[in-house]
Parts: sequence; structure tokens; C-alpha cells
Amino acid sequence: MTDPHIPVTEDELHAYVDNELPAERRGDVEAWLATHPDDAARVQSWRSMAEALHARYDAVVDEAVPKRLEIERLVREPRKWVYGAIAATLAAFIVGGGVGWMARGASAAPSSIQNFTVHALEAHRLYVVEVRHPVEVPGSERAHLQAWLTKRCGWLVRAPELTAAGLKLVGGRLLPGSGGPASFMMYESTSGERFTIYTAKSEAEATQMRFSSQGNESTLFWVDRGVAYVVSGAGDRGRLTQIAQSVYDQMEKTGG
Repeated sequence: MTDPHIPVTEDELHAYVDNELPAERRGDVEAWLATHPDDAARVQSWRSMAEALHARYDAVVDEAVPKRLEIERLVREPRKWVYGAIAATLAAFIVGGGVGWMARGASAAPSSIQNFTVHALEAHRLYVVEVRHPVEVPGSERAHLQAWLTKRCGWLVRAPELTAAGLKLVGGRLLPGSGGPASFMMYESTSGERFTIYTAKSEAEATQMRFSSQGNESTLFWVDRGVAYVVSGAGDRGRLTQIAQSVYDQMEKTGG
């Protein structure tokens, strides 16, 4: 038996989510979560991300490895290690090339667009499930948020007004991008749906909006005056386009 009064550790929470926690400790962890809402929210967030990863990759981990990826040394290693290596390799290929594009115009290389959109969508999926800490700076501090992100990112960052689309600013945060800092804004409707705006520097001068969809989430990407934008959300294409168009129009007016 274990002592139920012993605080639950971070490792135990992860083991609980992965169903690797010793049976005699499981009841203690569940009792802990019942009285610690912050930890319960984190556990739910980890489970949601794990379910999304399984839904996305489980169908490919058992596929035959392409001939060009076969390495004799891997075949002789324990199966568990090989499984992880193959899964990681396949996941990299999927993330790098699994986005279907529906575009108008062209002035940026598809690979750079895909990479940028992947980073934006990863941030979207990571933070929209957060209950208590989805952002660093709350929407009630809009002026401070804009000034802070503008200073850190190096371009004029604006949090557009999206009340016409039924969305309220939750807040934002600073994120690391592939080539420098990135700004991240989150909006929420009264029904709880969330949309995010991810921006970062881009070598492309301008592109028209490009739509892509992965699972239940969709994105609209464009570049204007050296800054790339990705609006992400789970709504249909028409809803996403309405939001992205409003963002674009407001950035045009302010020079953001």
C-alpha cells in the first residue's frame, strides 16, 4: 500500500495518462486530481494531445518501411527501438508533406508555407485545450499585449477586433518560430470555439490566402509585407475565411 497523503509528482501524472502507473497508486492519483483542478486540467490536456497524435499516426506506424529508409542495423535492434525509430521517421514525413493545398496565386515555396503552417497548427493544438493558462497576457490587457509583442517580434503586432465574428480576445503569448520570434493570439466565442492567429517574419513579400485542412482543424495562410499569418480553427472553411478576411482587412488599415 502507499500513503495517499504523499504529493503526486509530475512523473506520476504522466504515468497515469500513459496507463503505466502502478495499480496501488492509481487511486491516490485520482483522489489528488479530484481536489487539484490545475493538475486535472493538465492531465486532460495531455490526454487530448495524446488522442490527437494516436488518431493521426496510428494508421501509419505498422505500414511497411520504404526501401530507401531500410537500414540493416535497424533490423537487428530490439523491436521496441525499431518501432520508435520508424514511427518518428514516418511522422516527420507526414508533418513535412501531408498538407493538401488549395491556393490562389503563388510567390512562396510550398515547403516553406507547409513548415510555417505546421508550426502554427502545433501551437494552436497545444494551447486551445488549456483551461486555466491558454495565454501569457490576458485579453483585458490588449494595449500591453500589443506593445510587448511588437517590441519582442520586431514588427507592428496588432490584436484585431473580431466581435463582428462573435469572437472575444482571450489573450496572447510570445512563441519561438523557425527563424525567430512569433506572436500568438487566441480568440473564443460564447459557445467555447477557439481560433488562433500565429504571425512571424517571412522571406516572401506577399501571397494570397492559402487554405489547408488537417483532420478537424483548418488553416488560412498568407504573407503581407514580410510577415506571415496563419489563422487556425475547427470551424468550416466559410467561417475561417470570414475571420481571416477580417484579420487581413484590419492589418491592412493599421499597417501591421
